[in-house]
Amino acid sequence: MIFTLEFLTNLGGLIWAVAPLFLGLGVIIATLAVAAGRREGWSAADSLYYGFITATTVGYGDMTPTTGLGKLYAIMLAVIGLIFTGIMVALAVEAAGITFDQLHG
Repeated sequence: MIFTLEFLTNLGGLIWAVAPLFLGLGVIIATLAVAAGRREGWSAADSLYYGFITATTVGYGDMTPTTGLGKLYAIMLAVIGLIFTGIMVALAVEAAGITFDQLHG
Protein backbone atom coordinates (compact mmCIF):
# COMPACT_ATOMS: atom_id res chain seq x y z
CA MET A 1 0.00 0.00 0.00
CA ILE A 2 2.86 2.37 0.83
CA PHE A 3 4.46 1.67 -2.56
CA THR A 4 1.20 2.40 -4.35
CA LEU A 5 0.66 5.71 -2.59
CA GLU A 6 4.26 6.81 -3.17
CA PHE A 7 4.07 5.66 -6.78
CA LEU A 8 0.90 7.68 -7.41
CA THR A 9 2.46 10.73 -5.76
CA ASN A 10 5.60 10.42 -7.90
CA LEU A 11 3.58 9.76 -11.05
CA GLY A 12 1.44 12.81 -10.38
CA GLY A 13 4.54 14.94 -10.01
CA LEU A 14 5.99 13.66 -13.26
CA ILE A 15 2.72 14.21 -15.12
CA TRP A 16 2.58 17.73 -13.72
CA ALA A 17 6.12 18.33 -15.00
CA VAL A 18 5.15 17.37 -18.55
CA ALA A 19 1.63 18.82 -18.45
CA PRO A 20 2.43 21.40 -21.18
CA LEU A 21 3.49 18.57 -23.48
CA PHE A 22 0.32 16.60 -22.76
CA LEU A 23 -1.77 19.72 -23.26
CA GLY A 24 -0.08 20.36 -26.60
CA LEU A 25 -0.64 16.80 -27.75
CA GLY A 26 -4.27 17.04 -26.63
CA VAL A 27 -4.75 20.19 -28.69
CA ILE A 28 -3.20 18.51 -31.74
CA ILE A 29 -5.43 15.46 -31.28
CA ALA A 30 -8.55 17.62 -30.91
CA THR A 31 -7.63 19.72 -33.95
CA LEU A 32 -7.03 16.68 -36.14
CA ALA A 33 -10.23 15.09 -34.87
CA VAL A 34 -12.34 18.13 -35.70
CA ALA A 35 -10.68 18.44 -39.12
CA ALA A 36 -11.42 14.77 -39.84
CA GLY A 37 -14.98 15.17 -38.57
CA ARG A 38 -15.64 18.14 -40.84
CA ARG A 39 -14.35 16.11 -43.77
CA GLU A 40 -16.65 13.23 -42.84
CA GLY A 41 -19.69 15.33 -41.90
CA TRP A 42 -19.65 14.39 -38.20
CA SER A 43 -20.75 16.61 -35.32
CA ALA A 44 -18.08 18.24 -33.14
CA ALA A 45 -18.85 15.86 -30.27
CA ASP A 46 -18.63 12.80 -32.52
CA SER A 47 -15.40 14.13 -34.02
CA LEU A 48 -13.77 14.55 -30.60
CA TYR A 49 -15.01 11.12 -29.52
CA TYR A 50 -13.55 9.59 -32.69
CA GLY A 51 -10.27 11.45 -32.26
CA PHE A 52 -9.64 10.42 -28.68
CA ILE A 53 -10.74 6.82 -29.28
CA THR A 54 -8.34 6.66 -32.21
CA ALA A 55 -5.50 8.43 -30.36
CA THR A 56 -5.78 6.08 -27.38
CA THR A 57 -5.56 3.19 -29.88
CA VAL A 58 -8.83 1.73 -28.61
CA GLY A 59 -10.45 2.06 -32.04
CA TYR A 60 -13.94 0.69 -31.51
CA GLY A 61 -14.61 0.89 -35.24
CA ASP A 62 -18.03 2.50 -34.83
CA MET A 63 -16.81 5.57 -36.73
CA THR A 64 -14.41 5.26 -39.63
CA PRO A 65 -13.25 7.86 -42.13
CA THR A 66 -14.17 7.29 -45.75
CA THR A 67 -12.35 10.14 -47.48
CA GLY A 68 -8.66 10.09 -48.32
CA LEU A 69 -7.90 13.11 -46.17
CA GLY A 70 -9.97 11.69 -43.31
CA LYS A 71 -7.89 8.52 -43.46
CA LEU A 72 -4.69 10.56 -43.43
CA TYR A 73 -5.94 12.38 -40.32
CA ALA A 74 -6.66 8.99 -38.74
CA ILE A 75 -3.08 7.88 -39.36
CA MET A 76 -1.74 11.10 -37.82
CA LEU A 77 -4.07 10.68 -34.84
CA ALA A 78 -2.83 7.15 -34.28
CA VAL A 79 0.84 8.16 -34.46
CA ILE A 80 0.34 11.05 -32.05
CA GLY A 81 -1.64 8.74 -29.79
CA LEU A 82 1.24 6.27 -29.76
CA ILE A 83 3.60 9.09 -28.79
CA PHE A 84 1.23 10.14 -26.01
CA THR A 85 0.91 6.57 -24.76
CA GLY A 86 4.66 5.99 -24.96
CA ILE A 87 5.34 9.07 -22.86
CA MET A 88 2.76 7.97 -20.31
CA VAL A 89 4.31 4.50 -20.04
CA ALA A 90 7.79 6.02 -19.68
CA LEU A 91 6.52 8.26 -16.88
CA ALA A 92 4.96 5.27 -15.09
CA VAL A 93 8.22 3.30 -15.34
CA GLU A 94 10.20 6.30 -14.07
CA ALA A 95 7.77 6.80 -11.18
CA ALA A 96 8.09 3.12 -10.26
CA GLY A 97 11.88 3.39 -10.29
CA ILE A 98 11.87 6.53 -8.17
CA THR A 99 9.46 4.94 -5.73
CA PHE A 100 11.50 1.77 -5.46
CA ASP A 101 14.66 3.79 -4.80
CA GLN A 102 12.86 5.87 -2.16
CA LEU A 103 11.58 2.85 -0.29
CA HIS A 104 14.45 0.42 -0.77
CA GLY A 105 17.45 2.61 -1.58
